[in-house]
Amino acid sequence: MTVDSGFVRHPGSTDAPRGPRTLLRGAAVVTLDNELGDFEQADILIDGDTISMVAPKLEVHDARVVDATDMIAIPGFVDTHRHTWQSAMRHGYAEMNPLQYFADVLQGIGAAYTPEDVHIGTLLGAASALNAGTTTLVDWSHIQNSPEHSDAAISALVESGIRAVFAHGWPLTTDDRWTKDSALPHPTDIERLNKQYFAGDNPLLTLAMAARGPEMTLPTVWRADLELARALGIRTSVHVGAYPHNAVHHAVDQYGRAGLLGADMTFVHCCGCTDAELAMIAAAGASVSLGVHCEMNSQGIGDIPLDRLLSIGLRPSLSGDTETKCTGDMFTQMRLLYAYYRSWRGGGHSTVSTPPDLMLRDVLEFATIEGARAAGLDHCVGTITPGKQADLVLIRATDVNLAPVLDPVAAVVLSAHEGNVDSVLVAGDFVKANGHPVRLDHHAVIRKAKISQKRVLGHPVNR
Repeated sequence: MTVDSGFVRHPGSTDAPRGPRTLLRGAAVVTLDNELGDFEQADILIDGDTISMVAPKLEVHDARVVDATDMIAIPGFVDTHRHTWQSAMRHGYAEMNPLQYFADVLQGIGAAYTPEDVHIGTLLGAASALNAGTTTLVDWSHIQNSPEHSDAAISALVESGIRAVFAHGWPLTTDDRWTKDSALPHPTDIERLNKQYFAGDNPLLTLAMAARGPEMTLPTVWRADLELARALGIRTSVHVGAYPHNAVHHAVDQYGRAGLLGADMTFVHCCGCTDAELAMIAAAGASVSLGVHCEMNSQGIGDIPLDRLLSIGLRPSLSGDTETKCTGDMFTQMRLLYAYYRSWRGGGHSTVSTPPDLMLRDVLEFATIEGARAAGLDHCVGTITPGKQADLVLIRATDVNLAPVLDPVAAVVLSAHEGNVDSVLVAGDFVKANGHPVRLDHHAVIRKAKISQKRVLGHPVNR
């Protein structure tokens, strides 16, 4: 990426253009806006935090110009479910029985987390998400051990510069009082947080509830929790149908029979949900989040229900889930999902009589506009559309694993990776430029994460 109009980048500099107007010049633009269409080569004009115009060869004389020739411009990815606080414990549970993850991480280790551990884990996860082109992150934060833990998580999200939906969960303890037939209501601290952090004018922060739902609580509790979320005017995200011991609760059916299903709900995983339950989700206008890599890597969780979703018109969003046993970047989720579906369908495993076709563009939409819809943010992100926020990713089309690019969508979904991401913008600000972070010192973040990792796991970092 090179920048004109008075902006000089010295060798090795990671500075990015700043100012009220920025013109991205000459990129191959995948807008994902069905009315606007895509462009083999076009310019994107950004006014402040907003996309102003998208067209070939814009004549603009009062903007800083970024030469985006040989770049693929796409909307920023939207991750709809990541336990970001766990990032310092990366990859430690991939080979273990998934039930050991629940016992170790969500009880013993999680219960011992300090606010400082939450802050650095969340900051590390958000930093790596941005580096890989994820500009909006639903931080599914079930580590609300104290109000200070919540404050620490929110502080890290703000520090990172990511567009964040903070999904407020529950405390982690060494027993199962919060997660097995629990009579404990959702922590009321969510009301304080709503007033303190989310009632202002920060467009990058949104509040949601990470709910326990019928699989974990008594009916009086999950009903009251959902009513609390709706009273606060926030969305609700809940795990359902992951592993047989959860699927037997038929959580979606319970919500449906109670008349509480709504478009403000996102259901995560849904592997063990019945066809009738998926139909209920679709009828309610609710959304589904698939954590593809973790679902494929978690033995016993159940089959990814993509064929059943698509057959009833339910288009899912994607998530990085937990980096304790998978990778969080959206390139991996897209690539694995496409390959999984092709193999699943081609091998005759589907229970759907005629499984729908899955196109590469569909998968890219799952990672962008469908994620924006699931986060309740499709009015402002998810496509490169004038009037929406300038959350954008520039991918180098000249890199040897992509060039020569025949189809930008195919290149992004099938072959692109984090290393191809040249620049990332959130609300018009560069958080990554010329392949380097602009806002954060990644080395400093990693040093702190190593200290946290050693403390929470109770052994040397390099075991």
